[in-house]
Amino acid sequence: MVRQLKDRVVGLIDRYKSQVDFLAIRLERSHGTDIFLRSGKVETLSTGISIGGQVRVCHRGGWGFASFNDLASLEMRIAEAIAAAKWVGDEQTILAEVAPVQAQISLVTPQPEVSLSDKKALCSHYTDILRSVGDRIISTAVRYGDCTQQILFANSEGTLIEQEWSDWEMRSSATARQGDNVQTGRETFGSRRGYADLLNQENQVMGAAQRAVRALDLATVEGGSYTIVIDPILAGLFVHEAFGHLSEADMLYENPDMLETMSLGRRFGSEDLQIFDGAAPAGHRGSYLYDDEGVPASTTQLIHDGVLVGRLHSRETAGKLGEAVTGNARCLDYHYPPLVRMTNTWIGRGKTPVSSLFDDIDVGIYAKNWQSGMTNGEMFTFTAGEAWMIRDGKIAEPVKDVTISGNVFATLADIEAIADDFAWDESGGCGKGGQSGLAVGCGAPSLRIKNAIVGGDCDGEI
Repeated sequence: MVRQLKDRVVGLIDRYKSQVDFLAIRLERSHGTDIFLRSGKVETLSTGISIGGQVRVCHRGGWGFASFNDLASLEMRIAEAIAAAKWVGDEQTILAEVAPVQAQISLVTPQPEVSLSDKKALCSHYTDILRSVGDRIISTAVRYGDCTQQILFANSEGTLIEQEWSDWEMRSSATARQGDNVQTGRETFGSRRGYADLLNQENQVMGAAQRAVRALDLATVEGGSYTIVIDPILAGLFVHEAFGHLSEADMLYENPDMLETMSLGRRFGSEDLQIFDGAAPAGHRGSYLYDDEGVPASTTQLIHDGVLVGRLHSRETAGKLGEAVTGNARCLDYHYPPLVRMTNTWIGRGKTPVSSLFDDIDVGIYAKNWQSGMTNGEMFTFTAGEAWMIRDGKIAEPVKDVTISGNVFATLADIEAIADDFAWDESGGCGKGGQSGLAVGCGAPSLRIKNAIVGGDCDGEI
């Protein structure tokens, strides 16, 4: 960003910082594309630039926040945020200490120019692939998005960071129907590296439609308690949704019951279980060098040898809990204040050969990929993208409508084996606090889990 703008931001912070305990300004320029085709018809085709910013102020423990898209109003918004913080602040400001940073970083690699018409043509191409699977496909949806953000962050402690990144994503789905039987298959892929990663994905896109069509002819799984094997993609969703959100310290520090449940030192699984989160590993959709409070990215081990040893923090949650910062304060864009958010979350690779996961399972289920999911505190429900019965240690007939439900703590304890494979899933768009679609990465090996509650056709036993 231009030197004059940086000088103005620093000058305004110097002018007002004596009135409050903490003051931060985040300015943002983003440009991107959004294309949506429903059954081949264009519903959205747009490209544009957005410029705006936010002011965050803390005084006596109270926060004031103001966002704006007119840079000329910056000083007015500072005054508004200060007034709001003073209105609500009646305690002590506690923020974990962070050394001031002066940095200018770009995570954007040079990209060839891609026209809007070429991006739309790619969406049309993937639509044609979805439709080509058969006449039982009744509708399709393809959405393309890209965004490049340039961020200027400065605070009253002397930090001044310029950071730039880009993100690309393609979502596709197909719905198939036979009579009253309706099935949907989905596929999403994303990248922080470049547009080229969205090309040549015909097999993945076709797979979404093929799963929908195949499911029309499958029997619904019989509900009950099973030993299950889940692939790395479904295991990555599990660790993100079911466990990762409970590790976000803003869910804990003002909730004594949950803080006790998530107490450090508590055992959650076997000694083979290792869980991490961090933006420091490069090249993933949740990767960056500094978070939206100017804290350096890190890798945080959450579970070590089955024992809870860490959690994810903003400066405020780290300060109030007396723990180290982790660099997990993130906002979707300038309209929103940063919250404690996951970045890249993964389960460490195990030692069990994948083929051995199926040994000695008389009747079980092998589930791959994910269709949908939801969590409520420590309870979760996920629907597999596709699934097969396991019979006598072998993968047998495919089944549909496999939903896996349970308590995350019981499920972690019921992990019987962790495989020696591993895969990253870059399809994630995380939602929290009204901020949906935040880019994240998920990774895991395949897992074998006992006592899993699987829904389908239920005879009343569960």
